[in-house]
Amino acid sequence: MRATEHLRSLAADDWAAATQHAFTNALADGSLDADKMRGYLQQDYLFIDGFVRLLASAIAHAPSLADSVPAAQFLAVITGPENTYFLRSFEALDTQPYAEAAKETVAFQNLMEEARLSGRYEVMLAVLVVAEWVYLEWAAPVEGKAADLPFWLGEWITLHAGEGFEGVVSYLRGQLDQVWETLDDVQKATVEEVFTKAVRRERDFFDASWAGFPIA
Repeated sequence: MRATEHLRSLAADDWAAATQHAFTNALADGSLDADKMRGYLQQDYLFIDGFVRLLASAIAHAPSLADSVPAAQFLAVITGPENTYFLRSFEALDTQPYAEAAKETVAFQNLMEEARLSGRYEVMLAVLVVAEWVYLEWAAPVEGKAADLPFWLGEWITLHAGEGFEGVVSYLRGQLDQVWETLDDVQKATVEEVFTKAVRRERDFFDASWAGFPIA
């Protein structure tokens, strides 16, 4: 079993809940309440800064240039097309970009910061793999619905599905699978703890999104 498959198995219940969630189901079929999407986007946008810093740190800790290039290319997507998607969506939904961070948002922000400051490539990867793999898992099956949705729904799906994004997730998983083989038991236990915690926090964030975040 691949290391990343093993890690996912440790968080099976939370993983299923996060990737088959009522929030993303409603997003994909177009029935999601606009205010829930506004609140979700405001909170999700708060992750950009921490995510960019974490990904940049992972790039710096990659074993070789070849190992770092795909992450650097993905960083350009986050700071380019994805950031632009947020700004266009806020304008279309007549919503300001910034809001006070909810506790579920703070919890994931803190986890990203802890991973970055750990200085450990495998710990950074554990958070990055969860953050992107969870999104691929829910978005890929509904990619065909994106074209019929308003862009603030449809483009959120297509940003997290398709060959390009599948390649990002494959790369991140491959990096974690590779480094796993070099870890001792204590280091593996740390990765397991961080990975399962990240999955739980993804689930918590979707639960809070479905309940509805306050809109600033």
